[in-house]
Amino acid sequence: MKKMLVVYYSWSNGNTKRIAEQLTNGTGADIARIETTEPYSGSHEDVVEQGKREVEAGFMPQINPISVNLADYDVIAIGTPTWWYTMAPAVLTFLTTNDFTGKTVIPFTTNGGWPGHVIKDMEENCKGAAFAHEMQIQFDSKGKDHLETSEEVITEWIGQINTDINK
Repeated sequence: MKKMLVVYYSWSNGNTKRIAEQLTNGTGADIARIETTEPYSGSHEDVVEQGKREVEAGFMPQINPISVNLADYDVIAIGTPTWWYTMAPAVLTFLTTNDFTGKTVIPFTTNGGWPGHVIKDMEENCKGAAFAHEMQIQFDSKGKDHLETSEEVITEWIGQINTDINK
């Protein structure tokens, strides 16, 4: 049996957090949240504009250390919202400041209808990892928490991961 960790970044409405918790509950994995040292503040529109500027500039915010040691895990699921067609800047910081050599990484993204190139970008910045069970989960395009991807698809995805980690 492989030891699994779910690591995620989620902003205000918590869609990525919701999926991370669902994955954790379905697999028995440990969980850790990526948090910036200076949290985003303001309205949804303010954060969207700040995120756009940061993505365009390739900015990587400082993040707080997570509460676990990645070396203790075989499989690491990494969740991010889609920000301007890529991962949230905090996730980019996390990927580029950690060693994933020999790990299996399960990337999952949440989006409002525009999945972008998040998975490809995660693969490019997560050197040494084997990627498996990629998942893009769509919520409504208004920044709300209405799930567009079916629960059945998510449940099946979690079941496939469970099968693999329990081999």
